[in-house]
Amino acid sequence: MPRPHRALIVVALALVFALLAGGAGARVEADSEYSKAQTYSGALRYLRVDLGFEVVEKDSDAAYLVFRYEPPGQPKNESLGTVEIVDSGEHVRVFVRIPRMPEYHERVLRDGLLRKLKDEYGPPLPRKPEPPPKPPGDAGPGDAGTD
Repeated sequence: MPRPHRALIVVALALVFALLAGGAGARVEADSEYSKAQTYSGALRYLRVDLGFEVVEKDSDAAYLVFRYEPPGQPKNESLGTVEIVDSGEHVRVFVRIPRMPEYHERVLRDGLLRKLKDEYGPPLPRKPEPPPKPPGDAGPGDAGTD
């Protein structure tokens, strides 16, 4: 029987910790005024470089990070946390979860990330509106169709 990929195991463990700790509803979220790629990149640098946390798993396409969170002054109280970035088309949402910690730990991380994005990227550029969908049966330019 093949062994599951390490990434799947880590993600599964993070989800189990979240569910056992009641973390499914206990997450902090915010809107990011930056692109999904900028927000993900900024979150990765914030966790690894600025805070010195170990990033256990990351996926830039899915835009999630699993990291070992060590609360300030409590090195033996380590737990897994997650940052997820979701682009809904209209805006980018950031979800921060640290299931074994009080919510204020998540808020501090979220607020620090949002500050970092503004400091590094400056004022956000306005998002381009999505082009309207083509009506059904509308042939695009150069598509004469077949008769």
